[in-house]
Amino acid sequence: MPPGLSAPLGCDAVGLPARHGFRTMAHLSRPGCVFADPDWWWWIVPAESDHGLVWPQPARYVPGLYVPATRPRLIHSPEGSSPYTPPIPLYLMACRIADTVPAWSTVPHQGS
Repeated sequence: MPPGLSAPLGCDAVGLPARHGFRTMAHLSRPGCVFADPDWWWWIVPAESDHGLVWPQPARYVPGLYVPATRPRLIHSPEGSSPYTPPIPLYLMACRIADTVPAWSTVPHQGS
């Protein structure tokens, strides 16, 4: 994580193939930290952003601050002090890329 950024909600990562990177960035109003290698772009989202969502292929959801990329480099820093990309707009873009309808789970979150 770049210095000066706070991640109080924990971090997970959502990856999309690099060929969709610029298109996805263009449709997000507040992207957070984005890392990339030649094959994948990775957006940092709050931990458990997969709860209630079925992330469609080709998106990859990875829990923890591990970005499974070969020598990833930071290609976008957020304007504020939060590293997060809002997960719902990113999820909707992933659905658009996958040409699929968003799927919302009805299972209640534990502790709710």
